Amino acid sequence: MGDLETGAGAREVAATDNSIYHLLPLAVAYPRSGEDINRIVREAARAGVPICARGGNTGTNGQSLSRGLIVDFARHMNRIISVESDETGARVRVEPGVVLDQLNAALSERGLFFPPMVSTASRATIGGMVGTDASGKGSRRYGKTSDYVEAVELVLSNGEDWTAEPMTAARAEELGATVDMVGNIHREVLRVVREQADEIARVFPEMNRGLTGYNLQKVYEEPLDRFFLGSLLAGSEGTLAVTKAVTLRAIPKPRAKALAVVRYSGFETGLRDVARLLDADPVAIEIIDDKVIGVAQSDVVWNGIETVLGDDPDALTKAISFVEFAGSAGEVENGLALLAGLAQAAPSEQIDIKIVRDLETIAGLWRLREKSVGLLARIGGGGQGIPFVEDTAVPPERLPEFVARFRGTLDRYGLKYGMFGHADVGCLHVRPFIDMKDPAQAALIRPLSDEIAALTKAHGGLLWGEHGRGFRGEYSPFFFGPTLYAELQNIKRAFDPAGLLNPGKLASPPGGDAIDRIDAIPFRGTLDARIDEALKQEFDRAIACNGNGACFSWDTHDAMCPSYKATRDRAQSPKGRAALLRTWARLASAAARTGSTSSDLAAIESATAASLATCLSCKACTTSCPVNVDIPTMKSRFYERYYARRPRPRRHGLVKRLELLLAVGRRVPALVNFAAGSKPVRDVIRAFGGFVDLPRFAPAAGPLVPPVVDIRYLRSLGADEAARTVVLIEDSFTASFDGAVLAAAAAVLGHVGFRVLRLPPKPNGKALHLLGMRRGFADIARRRVAELEGLAATGVNLVGLDAATSLMFEQEYREFTGTSVRLSGLEDIILRGLDHFLPAAPPPFPGGFRLLSHCTEAALRPTAAGKWKQAFAQCGLALEPQRTGCCGMAGMFGHEAENEAISERLFDLSWRPALAKEDAVAVATGFSCRCQSARLTGKRPAHPIEIIRDRLCPTRI
Repeated sequence: MGDLETGAGAREVAATDNSIYHLLPLAVAYPRSGEDINRIVREAARAGVPICARGGNTGTNGQSLSRGLIVDFARHMNRIISVESDETGARVRVEPGVVLDQLNAALSERGLFFPPMVSTASRATIGGMVGTDASGKGSRRYGKTSDYVEAVELVLSNGEDWTAEPMTAARAEELGATVDMVGNIHREVLRVVREQADEIARVFPEMNRGLTGYNLQKVYEEPLDRFFLGSLLAGSEGTLAVTKAVTLRAIPKPRAKALAVVRYSGFETGLRDVARLLDADPVAIEIIDDKVIGVAQSDVVWNGIETVLGDDPDALTKAISFVEFAGSAGEVENGLALLAGLAQAAPSEQIDIKIVRDLETIAGLWRLREKSVGLLARIGGGGQGIPFVEDTAVPPERLPEFVARFRGTLDRYGLKYGMFGHADVGCLHVRPFIDMKDPAQAALIRPLSDEIAALTKAHGGLLWGEHGRGFRGEYSPFFFGPTLYAELQNIKRAFDPAGLLNPGKLASPPGGDAIDRIDAIPFRGTLDARIDEALKQEFDRAIACNGNGACFSWDTHDAMCPSYKATRDRAQSPKGRAALLRTWARLASAAARTGSTSSDLAAIESATAASLATCLSCKACTTSCPVNVDIPTMKSRFYERYYARRPRPRRHGLVKRLELLLAVGRRVPALVNFAAGSKPVRDVIRAFGGFVDLPRFAPAAGPLVPPVVDIRYLRSLGADEAARTVVLIEDSFTASFDGAVLAAAAAVLGHVGFRVLRLPPKPNGKALHLLGMRRGFADIARRRVAELEGLAATGVNLVGLDAATSLMFEQEYREFTGTSVRLSGLEDIILRGLDHFLPAAPPPFPGGFRLLSHCTEAALRPTAAGKWKQAFAQCGLALEPQRTGCCGMAGMFGHEAENEAISERLFDLSWRPALAKEDAVAVATGFSCRCQSARLTGKRPAHPIEIIRDRLCPTRI
């Protein structure tokens, strides 16, 4: 049996998607099997409860929002059932919750792929893609999802099964002769497409991004005598039936790729230039404007692509087009040659054109394009780039004229906006910056939508070109016309006579409830406006979350979000936590104004605390999330308020004093280890603190430990001497449990010419911050920053041994001190020393190494892994960074009894397989990662500095 969640927290998390709306459902069901779906549909029909199917939760128009029961397939029904290869590709049968990237990862092993390339591929589900007939990048060449659907296994609105497959008209007539629901459906659909053939041909535009939703144009292809309900179901957004499984056609992957990056000094010029670029017959032409480019420069995605996009500071780039060629090597080279032959006709506003062949760089450039949606939600000033008229589509030749008038409309309303999209097929994403908390701005949704709908129709296009209709179904009669819209209602009645399948969207049965209006559904911003100003400021990143769902990534090697990957529970994700924090802040604000609390506040507060309890504070959401939803910081702020009114668990008192206790343990490590190994002490630790185990003390000792820093000595140094002096900033955990790293770092740095000193570990307060003990943390932050500022003023190099701790001086401390101190990573200072003292690399060393980075380091210092690779290369060592997710430790998280299962599950997802590989020796930069690896495999991976030490100065081991 699947799961059914009716709690306030689960319902609030399900009340939003990637749209501007907030609609609270009755409950959320998570089926595990097809039979679960049958039961859900039958019981809902019996009780008269509406059903809304949900996939990746990335809809921009409220497609998967409902006042009834939401059926979410992503948690359990995400299996690839079968893959049957043939000479043209493969037939793939999948459950609706399978994610596009998941599917393509499996197909890649066979040299195949499923072509529709949506920007949300890391979390978009096949069921959702069928529901909206998704397309994305490359649709000019590859088409839409419906072009690859071969069969759809359904549960009809009466709970019965049916499989939609291609058939002849005669077979459809035969089925239509029966008096059951299957007969009614086939009879009615066949009648409509025959009787209204001329009207369908007149209304449906001949363009790549056709009239999504009830695609009457493709249901019956008379020349082929092919009748296929799958073409009608694709784009129907769950309003006709519920999907149990889908059979798709996969095709061979392109063997080669190249990307032409074209920069322009004008956005309109970039649009006009599409016609010229199309003569080279690329797979795709995508465009982004200067708003996207500007925000991207402060995003982690900019690392690795800056040399392609931003190496000319004098050029004022207003637009960039990505022109991709893919296929065989010969086809790619032919396309590039055609492009080169078009150079003389390039507009004068073209700044330059660069050809990129490196696949990693190409992937990075496409990641920028994929993040455009989220990046535009990061614009400051109260307004965000929001979706409601954001996927208009017109014939490509009319796009420049259309966009000019679109921009004129927005300018008339005094709005800023960002633009990007699929220029080659005339589908442009336009996101006006609107503060939905302001009633006057929120009121613009209606007139702008009306005007842009009329504008697109006047240019032979559509208001919806890619992201489905959802609540924009209100405009269905405007685009379909009264005749065809009435037929859509008849088809809806045949499939769903009671109107319980995703009601209010696309069409309603004749005589049924009217479809919803775009401004009759509660806006998320209207609710956010009720939050008190102080809470708005403290939890602004939660309010900024636009629901783009990047944190729902299927990829287990993606650092964001560990707890979601371990549980598949949307409440345990940045998006889910942001939703809970917003709701809690709103209810808490109401309670403060009225002086009384409510049961709703108590329920949401409890759900929020439970969700935050599983957050590992890895900080991946602060960079990987396009909106920078900083959950760890907001978690700290929430806990401070939460525990101001209730007693803390006993463990919090122990953790508060942990760093002081560690200082005692470092003095008598053997005694503490002996005592901690006894059963009575272990039982006390578990009973009092809730810890399943603790690492053994192993502080650095002996002559290899560098001397303690003396500020007076540093002040006496000249500039050159200071530049050759390194102060290693010890942290409590590395100093207590992994002193070998300090010794190795001191040995290597001394070998390459530095004078090495150390600042012994002092409380850094990280645990206080995590638990919301913010006053105590603020005191520590001020002391530590003042101390390190004094050291930095002498000109010496300050180097942290563990990124997760040393990054606090740049991150968490800044909030309380208004300033920050940057601690260099070991990789930075080692590279500098090697460049100076080892101009020639030693002879190559047989064998290779694989680097597993700490997730916080990967999120906040994305260049660190590459620098370690360079350092190893200069030492004659081969090192390859490997992507991994979180190891599951995260400070004390993995040692806590209630987190034991999640911690080990996370380790199993990516770390255990990486450590088990025998092709190279694994090394790990994070203390917690080495600790977790040792406790769950019995073997501690070395820190990369230890490998370099063994290579350069083995006599000092």
